[in-house]
Amino acid sequence: MSSISDPRWNEALSHLPDYLGNHVRVSVTALALGLLISLPLAIVARNRPLMRGALLGLASIVQTVPGLALLALFYPLLLALAALSLAWFGLGFSAFGFLPAVLALALYAILPVLRNTITGLQGVDPAIREAAQGVGMTPRQSLLQVELPLALPVMMAGIRTAAVWVIGTATLSTPIGQTSLGNYIFAGLQTQNWVFVLFGCLAAAALALAVDQLLALIEIGIRERRRLRVALGGIGIAALVAATLVPSAARLPSNYIVGAKTFAEQYVLSALIAQRLQAAGLTTSPRQGLGSNVIYQALVAGDIDVYVDYSGTLWANQFHRSDIKPREELLVELQAMLARESVTLLGELGFANAYALVMPRKRADALGIRSIADLASRAPAMSIAGDYEFFSRPEWAGLQQAYGLSFRTQRQMQPDFMYAAAASGEVDVIAGYTSDGLIAKYDLKVLDDPRHAIPPYDAIVLLAPKRATDQALQAALRPLIGSIDIADMREANLRAAGGDGASSPDAVAHWLWDKIAQR
Repeated sequence: MSSISDPRWNEALSHLPDYLGNHVRVSVTALALGLLISLPLAIVARNRPLMRGALLGLASIVQTVPGLALLALFYPLLLALAALSLAWFGLGFSAFGFLPAVLALALYAILPVLRNTITGLQGVDPAIREAAQGVGMTPRQSLLQVELPLALPVMMAGIRTAAVWVIGTATLSTPIGQTSLGNYIFAGLQTQNWVFVLFGCLAAAALALAVDQLLALIEIGIRERRRLRVALGGIGIAALVAATLVPSAARLPSNYIVGAKTFAEQYVLSALIAQRLQAAGLTTSPRQGLGSNVIYQALVAGDIDVYVDYSGTLWANQFHRSDIKPREELLVELQAMLARESVTLLGELGFANAYALVMPRKRADALGIRSIADLASRAPAMSIAGDYEFFSRPEWAGLQQAYGLSFRTQRQMQPDFMYAAAASGEVDVIAGYTSDGLIAKYDLKVLDDPRHAIPPYDAIVLLAPKRATDQALQAALRPLIGSIDIADMREANLRAAGGDGASSPDAVAHWLWDKIAQR
């Protein structure tokens, strides 16, 4: 276990104002929206059995959808709505980060508030309602002055549950571009920085517990009719929100947003880009842990300014091309396709990071497997593991079509865990990355692809449409073009997977720039 003096703790603390402030902002907004939706619906449905059953049923169904899936579904939906709004009314909005996170989290907040509000209102003694009518109260007055105050303790219990659910689920909003405490967890998993993972978990748990206890204070105050407790709970929540939001709001806005996907190499390259921009006097902020489709669409929409992608990913995933062309021809055609979407391909970094089928060297040699063609006949008795995207990507379909691959089992894993799983025999074959230093560390063998089912994967720098003529940005990044060879990138990736204080993406990016500058 690392000590508190470990530099990773200091690095984690340095990110806390930004991550915590954004986490509170999205959670408070989502909870408020959930209350605005669920409270009126509960009041209207309390005496309508069919409507009540339908609302509770729908809210329950939403609750069964995994949090990450619900968050991810809102991004393409809002992207389509933003395009329609721009086409019809000339008004666009960002479908990246905050808005999809708020809407998805608000849906999670509805069920406990809706259920407890209906239960609380139905639990009011009918004799009390009759008494209210007997003294001349209208139904509206009875609801506001009698029923809701009596039901409030039960309603507060639902609000407490909703608050904890929203705060916990908000950690999953990182892949759609919303900065949160989940940034610690996603970054830590990809770079094997367990201090980050632990810090993120503890911070999210502490925030949820603090909010829950303050809401409990309000709930007890309402039940026991002690206004001081209600006031203290309200002041405590307001102070907590202010303490987390003020440092974040005080930060100066960054000129450039640098994107990164979900694996260690991307964290290193985004850190390297940010360092080059900062060295040129430009301010930056990161958006890390994004999915392949999300990050590209965010660039096109101008929600991020620059990131590194791979020619084969764009060719197959974004432009849905299944034909495989020579590297130079593919790059020329890809540049033309990107230009049609006003995206600038600044240049190649100098290395390729392609998917490849990988297995332990000793076992491959013992079985006489040198290529994917050799593997095909033995695959039905073997297991294969890939990252979370691989088996739904066109490359996997291309490999199956070209070689007739059919494995006994398919498994999905964190990218860095796959290599250790292959080395230990947990799985027989993995879909690895050719620039990953873990291949050499675990003595694994990259199988040849004689039928060229996998396209070239040159690492390329992409700029958002609004940065097409940004000379300061392009001048700061041009020293990186053609400057990173595969050996240096493998070493950088291996260092980033080291999990110690010297292997943070920022530290590895500094090391990589020193290697570039020495040439």
